[in-house]
Amino acid sequence: MSHVPDSAAGLVDAEHSPSFQTVAVRRAVRDDAALLHRVAAETFPLACPTGTLPESIIAFVAENLSERSFEGYLADPARELFIAEVDGDAAGYSMVVHGEPTDADVVASITLRPTAELSKLYVREAHHGGGIAAALVEAVVLAAVARGARSVWLGVNDENVRANRFYEKSGFEKVGTKFFRLGERLESDFVRERRLDDGNRVVIPGSSR
Repeated sequence: MSHVPDSAAGLVDAEHSPSFQTVAVRRAVRDDAALLHRVAAETFPLACPTGTLPESIIAFVAENLSERSFEGYLADPARELFIAEVDGDAAGYSMVVHGEPTDADVVASITLRPTAELSKLYVREAHHGGGIAAALVEAVVLAAVARGARSVWLGVNDENVRANRFYEKSGFEKVGTKFFRLGERLESDFVRERRLDDGNRVVIPGSSR
């Protein structure tokens, strides 16, 4: 499937860091499918809008975040997944989808191409504020740059104040809106885009060149 209709917004919060953490981010491999499923099943419900029915969450996880789903994502050459680890334990994950978006609202919103989608970014609650989300964003940006992208976009639920604040601080500007169905509810996302060049050079996180 070319696009999973959920928000990129996970449990991300760059504020109030509880303690210093050494974060290691690695590219996920085929054997990580079960691990990714467990992290996704734990974090996705916490990022859902208020009022989302439990049965809708269960159905979405079963359809889009199962171990088999992640096996498919890991086998897809258009996707790359990253796992952030703290002391060897998975603290969160992200996924980038390379290529032109298929959602008409997104197509109309993105200003700079080629582009890539930050499709998923979720952090376990115990690791909020520890720099996990920022490290995962950087991994996605570097992967997008390596494939020649000039921008990265994402969809984040318009009710998720914390995630929107994080993405704004991370350079993702609001450029439009899109919609997706979660169970019986039609949810609204902000489309946010981060430009990866200034017209003359590619901007790489942490680089002064």
